[in-house]
Amino acid sequence: MKIELGAKNCLYPLPITLIGANVSGKPNYATVAFVGIVGRDSISVSMNKARYTNSGIKENKTFSVSIPSVEMAKETDYCGLVSGKDVDKAKLFETFYGKLATAPMAKECPINMECRLIQTVDFARGEVFIGEIVETYVSEQYLAEGLVDFAKVHPILFVMEGRGYWRLGDRFANAWEIGEELKSR
Repeated sequence: MKIELGAKNCLYPLPITLIGANVSGKPNYATVAFVGIVGRDSISVSMNKARYTNSGIKENKTFSVSIPSVEMAKETDYCGLVSGKDVDKAKLFETFYGKLATAPMAKECPINMECRLIQTVDFARGEVFIGEIVETYVSEQYLAEGLVDFAKVHPILFVMEGRGYWRLGDRFANAWEIGEELKSR
């Protein structure tokens, strides 16, 4: 029997990210879980309009999306608890810049993607920034045969219910292969 829960979003867990933007010429990082794939080379980032980081994204038309590891949970959580208006969160990280020169990235994160803003979608309480990925940077120790090994990355996953952080589980099958046997039925 199925139980009705109401209009509840259950697209969890989501990877926790650090969104980087220069605000008034200074690097700032915001913790965001509502990040999505728009296409092979595009990302969406949904943020409350009150976020300090939004002004930097609009000002520079660039931002970064970095994937921290579970070892960075305290720093990552802290970046979601305080505002860049009041605290210099960039002091927590070694900031570097890539091709765009205005999208700060935290070197400590296993994966960093720098993005060019291509569209902003306005909602009553929030904004969705859609960015084209210009370059992706990965620390060498997180690669296996030239591909990102997420078992090594240890991304932080977020589940809204209970406001919990989770770890990635084990790989159990090959995509685009496990269902092949059902084709012959």
